[in-house]
This record gives sequence, structure tokens and C-alpha cells, in this order.
Amino acid sequence: MPGRSPPRGLCCSMIEDYALIGSTTGAGLVHRDGTIAWLALPRFDSEAMFASLLGDARHGSWTMAAADPGARVSRCYRKGTFILETTHESASGEVVVVDLLTLPDRGGRHRLVRLVQGRRGRLCLHTEIRFRFGYGAYVPWLRQVEGGVVAVAGPDAVRLTADVPFENADFASTAEFELGAGEEAAFVLEWFPSHLPIPPPVRNAPALVEHAARVMRAWTAKSIYRGDHQEVVERSLLTLKALTYSPSGGIVAAPTTSLPEWPGGVRNWDYRYCWIRDAVLTIYALLASGYREEAEDWRHWLMRAMAGSPDELQIMYGLHGERRLTETELDWLPGFEGSRPVRIGNDAYRQRQLDVYGSVIGAFYVARRAGLNETDEVWPLECSIVVGLAGLWREKDSGLWEMRGEPRHFVHSKVMCWLAFHAMVLSVEEFGLDGPVEEWRRIRAEIHHDICTRGYDARQNSFVQYYGADGVDAALLLMPLVGFLPIDDPRIQGTVARIERELLRDGLVLRYLTREAVDGLPPKEGAFLACSFWLCDVYVAMGRLDEARVLFERLAGLANDLHLLAEEYDPHAGRQLGNFPQAFSHLALINSAHVLAGSAGGAWRATNRSPPGRSA
Repeated sequence: MPGRSPPRGLCCSMIEDYALIGSTTGAGLVHRDGTIAWLALPRFDSEAMFASLLGDARHGSWTMAAADPGARVSRCYRKGTFILETTHESASGEVVVVDLLTLPDRGGRHRLVRLVQGRRGRLCLHTEIRFRFGYGAYVPWLRQVEGGVVAVAGPDAVRLTADVPFENADFASTAEFELGAGEEAAFVLEWFPSHLPIPPPVRNAPALVEHAARVMRAWTAKSIYRGDHQEVVERSLLTLKALTYSPSGGIVAAPTTSLPEWPGGVRNWDYRYCWIRDAVLTIYALLASGYREEAEDWRHWLMRAMAGSPDELQIMYGLHGERRLTETELDWLPGFEGSRPVRIGNDAYRQRQLDVYGSVIGAFYVARRAGLNETDEVWPLECSIVVGLAGLWREKDSGLWEMRGEPRHFVHSKVMCWLAFHAMVLSVEEFGLDGPVEEWRRIRAEIHHDICTRGYDARQNSFVQYYGADGVDAALLLMPLVGFLPIDDPRIQGTVARIERELLRDGLVLRYLTREAVDGLPPKEGAFLACSFWLCDVYVAMGRLDEARVLFERLAGLANDLHLLAEEYDPHAGRQLGNFPQAFSHLALINSAHVLAGSAGGAWRATNRSPPGRSA
């Protein structure tokens, strides 16, 4: 057998080199060479035990590869699942590594399965595990047990069950083995609380994989999407499923923290939480695709998260609706491509962002129009929310982009406040619900007038980012999509044209022109993929269908080989940026696909009515 090789470095990796494996409770990222560089169990926001994604092998990783450094490597997901298959092939043989985080079972077990299967000839393989709990901070205590090893550090422990023997040396566990065609070797890593007894060894890894495949394919088969780009839409839906925290129904923005929005920059944030702003897009994408149960779960999560202080909405919450998400920095991690600081927690939860009120009320209205089961708590909750908003909408806020500069009167935030009262009026008119509808109509008209007066630049014929600003914001693309003004209104036409002039970079849309005076951070970031999908939707509404199709295909083509999208993209370097994979990007892709397929025209038209706002 070949001698031990050093751990492979990932310093030259790009974000799109990774694949997601998820259990609907926790997640991992697997490099295209077969190295697991990120693993957080039992929850998405748990302290990762493999964190080389934000450092190097010293911070925890698990390599699994052919001993021959010249072996060819390819990968794919099993169709209809998020089970990853990585193929290692050389002249002597071929093996496939099947990676799976098992779905939760009744026993609450959290397992990572790596099933290595020989396909052709014979191939020598090398595997090396460096357990580092606490985001790479702690080297655990290791000891041999029946069929493998146990690693313990503080509250966390894992049991590795393996079909091949491991050696423990140099703070790593290594093994070398050879497989022929038809042979297989199984490795199962099970997390458990360190104060509990060690779980028994797992001997049924192939059965775990096959069971998971059946469950996932049955879920995928529920999709009713029948338009073009079936494969990318299916993968986006599966990504949303993988990012859903099944015990609560919340959907995390991404399974990672601190992947940079610009290499070497400081815009590195923890996205392992649930953002309220995703509410309308999430409800629409799930309902339009046939996933009513998941839409109901997400709505129930919203209600629980807001319970207790509905008039003081946070912009984000933890997986179970936790409110305190205190931000800290991990100074021992060098960051992805040296992008520091590495952060956990997110202090943006303290911000006032008025757009969340419209997101929540809009989500409840879309669900009501779609016939989701109503509960006695929903309407009183909505009424309580808008009581506070009646005065709050006049205040400054930090905007949906979570500006860390001084609060301002952001136009998009005001539009979403308008949307909240508009949806309340529609709920009374269409469903006969009780409420002070005349007051809501008055406030709706007042907000509309305020925006059109203070948020519009007649000289430039466009709405602006905030009252008194001289620039635009991609969020203004949502104004016609939520029905604030019709698409043929000259002010909307002028705003879209200005966004095309000022924010397009190689056909992709920037959120805004970053200025430290506005967002409180050094400038520079990539083009924002969700905003680019919004432009696609606007093109459809404008009748520019050919441009919409070209843009959608361009955006879908920016995904990696597994159809996964990060938050942003650098068109000049040709690479993805930001946390990965990003729910916001995949939600926008799903919705744009439905728009192009003609099955819907946006979140409002999904409810079988033309866009509201023409008579506002």
C-alpha cells in the first residue's frame, strides 16, 4: 500500500468547487476532490467540527480520494436527491464515494455516511480525518472503540464506524485501503452529546443510503413545475428542502458563515439563520411548485417567531425563533482566501428594517389567496402588526441590505410598508375579514404619496435608493412586481432604465453602488444574483420576453456543475461569491422560472389576480 500522503490544501479553491450535503437539520460542504471541508451537526448553526473551508486542514477536514494524485475526479447528485456521488478514476480502476447526511429518524440520530463502492478494476484509496471541534479550535480526545474511534471535546462527541482500520497519529486518523469492482467500504460518523453513552456501531450504511434516496425522490416527485429548465428548478427546490430545519420549518439563508462577498474583504456574514424578508418569495415558490405542506410549515414558523412582540419584528430569527444572535469573531480562523473577520452570529438582528412588515403581511395574504388552512391566530396577529406600523412607517431604518451606516428613509422599505396596508385592505375586501379598513386605506394612500413625492427624482425620471439620494437600488425593481405602480408607468420605466445604466455589470445587477458613507463598510462586492432574477421578472412584465429568457439562461448558467448558486457573482473573475448555497438566489430562480413558464406572473399574480396598485 502507498505511504501516507499529507492533507490536501484547499487554499486555491473557489466557492463553486463545493457541493452541499444536508439532513434538514445540519449540513456539510464537500470539495470536488472529495474533501469534506465544512460539517455542522446537529444543527445548521452548531459549532462546525470540520472548518477547513475557512482555514486549512488544521481546522478540521475529512479527505477521501484515490492514492494516485493523477486520478480523474467527477461528481453528480443522484437524480431527485441531495445524495452526492464523487467518482475517482485512474487506469487501474474506478470507485464512487457516496456522501449523505441522513434525514432525521425517530431516534434523533445525526449521521454522515460515506459509502465507497468499487466500479471497475482495483483502486487504492487514502482517507484522513482531522476532527477539530468548535470551528477548528479544539483537538478532541480520541480513543479506539469497536469498529472505529470516538472523538470527544466538551459537549460534542462523534463515533466513527468504519469497515477499514484507522491509525491515530499526528492529531489525525488515517486509513489506506483498496477496492475492486463490486466491493465496498462504509464509513459512518455519528454525532451525539458527549455526556450520553456511546451509540452502537452502524452496520447498515447501504440501507441508510437507499432509504434516504426513496424519501428524497418521493418529495421531489411532488413538484408540479412543468416549464423549461426542469433540472435547475428541481435542484433549487431540493436545495430549499436541504436548507429547511425540519424540527421547526424555518429555512436558513445559507448553511455557511463568512464566505466573502468579495475576496479578502470584510463583508463576511453568518447566514445560518432565518430571514423574514424571504417570506413572500418562499411562500410563493413553494405554493407555485406544489409544496403546500412546506409552505404551511414556513408560515407556522413565522407565526411562532413573531409571537410575543408582533409589533417589534426582527429581520431574522434563529432556527427555532431565537431572538438573540449575538455576533462574535473567530480570530483563529484565517478566513476563505484570507477574508477576515470570520463571524458567527449576526448583529443585524438588532436593526430596524421596515420592509419585513410588508414581507410578513404579504406572505400571509398570498397564503390566504392560495387557500392554505387558516387559523384563528393569523388575522389577529396581522392586525396587531399593522397597529405599530401605522406610526413606524415614517421612521428611518437600515434597509433590506442591512446597511451598517446611519439609518435612512429607504424607498424599498417604504414600499413594503405600503404593501403591508395594501394586503390588509385586500384581505378585508376579498375575504370579509374585520378591521378598520378605511384607516388602512388612508394610511396606504399616505405612504404611496410620500414615496412618490420624496422618493422620486423628476430630473432623472427614476425612484432613488433613499429619500434625497442621487443613486438607485436594485430593490426598486420590486415596485411593479408587488403592484405599487403598473409596469407601464413612466416613473417605473425610467427607474428600470436607470438601473440598467448604472447597476448592470456584464449583464448582471449590483444591489447598489457601494459607498462607505451609505452602508458603513469598505466598497466592493459582486453582482447580486437574486436582483438579476428580479430584472428577468421585470422584463417579462414589460413584454421583453426574449431578453428575459436570455437573462434567465445566463443566470442559470452561472451555477456550478451541480446547479448550486451562491449569493453573488463576479462577472470579471467568473466566480461565485458569498455564502453558499444561498436560499435567496434559489428562491428567485424558482420564481423566475414560473414567470417564464407562464404559470405565474409574480407573487401577486400567483394568487389569480392582476397586480394591485393601479388605483392606489
